[in-house]
Amino acid sequence: MAGWIQEAAIMPIGEQTEYDLLSGELLRLNRMSERVHARYTATQADGVERAAYLLLATLVTQGPRRLSVLAEDVHSDASTVSRQVAQLVGLGLVERRADATDGRASLLAATEAGRHNFECKRQGRNEKYAALLANWSAEDRRQFRELLARFNDDYEDYFLAPAPERTSHRTPAAEGIVR
Repeated sequence: MAGWIQEAAIMPIGEQTEYDLLSGELLRLNRMSERVHARYTATQADGVERAAYLLLATLVTQGPRRLSVLAEDVHSDASTVSRQVAQLVGLGLVERRADATDGRASLLAATEAGRHNFECKRQGRNEKYAALLANWSAEDRRQFRELLARFNDDYEDYFLAPAPERTSHRTPAAEGIVR
């Protein structure tokens, strides 16, 4: 299989593989998503940034958790999540609670206002997707959802799973990896 991957990587320009076409569609989706989000953000007055909203959604759907667990859940680092949580706390959408299992630690939890914010946005998003996919059959929607979930799971496992420990003592620069 590795030979096939190398073959596809050096394919002459103009001969697109199914992976070229797929990555092109994913790039197109990402660009459109960013533009749609920018338009949406301009109309919102709640002050919740996109990344912070993901934290709020996680707390609403998965329940209270420590900051370190929340950061892991959203594939981010604790310092970034800490800043975003501070914004949510300041807006009254998230609160800190004492952790019953460890009095030294605190849990983050969505407030009633946070749950209401999430529910309003969820309902609006669902209405937009219902309109967007109104001409799709129920079977097409189901199949798309299942394939997208499968793709997301594989993407997460492939790109975001913890890297295996290196057996080599060479540095990334010595291996030709530039960061």
